[in-house]
Amino acid sequence: MILGMSLSTFTAVHVVISLVGLASGAFVLRDMLRSRQAAGLTAVFLATTLATTVTGCLFPSTRVGLGQVVGCLSLIVLVPTLTALYGYRLAGPWRGVYASGATAALYLNVLIGVAQAFAKSTTVQALAPPYLLTQLVVLAVFISLGRLAVKRFRPCTPPLVRIRSPAAPV
Repeated sequence: MILGMSLSTFTAVHVVISLVGLASGAFVLRDMLRSRQAAGLTAVFLATTLATTVTGCLFPSTRVGLGQVVGCLSLIVLVPTLTALYGYRLAGPWRGVYASGATAALYLNVLIGVAQAFAKSTTVQALAPPYLLTQLVVLAVFISLGRLAVKRFRPCTPPLVRIRSPAAPV
């Protein structure tokens, strides 16, 4: 039992949270590449990524595996990412911290997704390139996308509105 759920129920919940994180993260990355930001979708992505990491750490294990290592890395990446977005509101260099951190967090989710696909699916094992090559290609794609996101992500900020005082001349 984990959090009052059977292991199979807990696994299903973890997988659903992970899939929501992957899907929402793909849309968040797409928006960053277009220099847009959907606040609600971004919140869903970051919350589900954090939840995926936390629930992943709750699985019983006798050894430290890829999931635990990636989970710790994800937490390390999410702290400055969340700080940049919610603490500093993407001001100045924090925009790049957020863009690179969000991309890295999505990459870490995809890394585990690829590992799980290879571990659980004989079809993937048979049709995909070798595991290490697949992970290297995924890494290269995310490095490229991350660089583009940092370069392109400049979300629009509302223009400053000047308020004239009643006594000010027109």
